[in-house]
Amino acid sequence: MTLNYRHLHYFWVVAKEGGFARAAERLDMAVQTISAQVKELEKSLGYQLLKPQGRGFVLTEAGETAFARAEEIFRIGHALPDEVKEAASHKAVRLAVGLSDGISKLAAHALLGPVLATPNLRLVIHEGEFEQLQSELALHHLDVVLAGRAAPDNPNLRLASERLASSPVDWYGPSALVGRGATKDFPACLAQLPVLLPTGHAVLRSALDGWFDQQGLRPRIAGEFEDSALMAVFAAQGLGVFPVSRLGARDLLLLRGMRLLAQCEDVREDIYAIRSRRGLHHPLARKLAHTSEP
Repeated sequence: MTLNYRHLHYFWVVAKEGGFARAAERLDMAVQTISAQVKELEKSLGYQLLKPQGRGFVLTEAGETAFARAEEIFRIGHALPDEVKEAASHKAVRLAVGLSDGISKLAAHALLGPVLATPNLRLVIHEGEFEQLQSELALHHLDVVLAGRAAPDNPNLRLASERLASSPVDWYGPSALVGRGATKDFPACLAQLPVLLPTGHAVLRSALDGWFDQQGLRPRIAGEFEDSALMAVFAAQGLGVFPVSRLGARDLLLLRGMRLLAQCEDVREDIYAIRSRRGLHHPLARKLAHTSEP
């Protein structure tokens, strides 16, 4: 079966506008013509997409699926002319990166360093949950995903993972809290100092909780954050001390008054680059994946 994209477009407009009359007005066509084209689409697909409800209609389950795919198709189609123009003119080099919830954004920024100097770079950053970003990668909406774990084996997605970094996690805090011999008492001082931590869904949080248990520590948790950069900003305001991968700690120099509490080799943050088959050939994604940190 060859899909008629014109019929699909009419159906998509009807669903977006919420009715045949509004769709007809938008398309400057007769209602009867649009209705006939939508029926042709339903006939070719073999399923009813719209069903009457009151004076209007609702999407069937098949219609919901068709509409979601149509949204994707026409969004890509809308972006196609600009992307083709950019590719032909070589004015921009686009890299779409997904940052998984729970990884250190400071470390991710450091890992992106090798590609940031690319002339005419157009960097697009998406943040989201691990499973969502995998799907976006498989659909080629992203070129690479940075995450705290490798992609699970799934022959349908065909994703490849490479570990970019395995960095020790050190502890920092504002000068008002760090000093006066606190480093000598590490890690016992974490039971007295206010502590900021990643939220529970972060891979690093699991490693930290295991380390606290090994040390027999019950930290005074003053805050939990999904974003390591935001956690650092609150720490700089005096809210508490916090852990950060040594790789990401380079950016802490931008925060005034931040001091090292202690280095800790026992906990490490791993960051993986996950790519689809198409991403394996993207020059910047390949450059990023071949950049490793200790």
